[in-house]
Amino acid sequence: QGQLVESGGGSVQAGGSLRLSCAASLYTSTYCMGWFRQAPGKEREGGAAIDSDGSTAYADSVKGRFTISKDSAKNALYLQMNSLKPEDTAMYYCAASYVSGLVKDGIGLRQWEYNYWGQGTQVTVSS
Repeated sequence: QGQLVESGGGSVQAGGSLRLSCAASLYTSTYCMGWFRQAPGKEREGGAAIDSDGSTAYADSVKGRFTISKDSAKNALYLQMNSLKPEDTAMYYCAASYVSGLVKDGIGLRQWEYNYWGQGTQVTVSS
């Protein structure tokens, strides 16, 4: 069973950067991997996804500021977050889907497509 453990969250001022990491007990090379976030009082939403073929998808709210990547040799997933805004404050979750091709099919940011979830790491951006 896939286990995902996030790290790298913290508090930062607006305009700053953070890099989130996700250590996976599954082969990230064969899964579609994603980063989701949930702000207080809001529903969880997709932020970025990277498929088994390396294709990526981003939510409009993070496009141009966030970059998703993976290191298949380490079974790790990353999210580089630049130009952070207070509205980026949320709990960030790493997720994995054993269905590849989600990004190509335009559904890589749909949370119900994902089978495994981490416990989350908190990101707080102050103005």
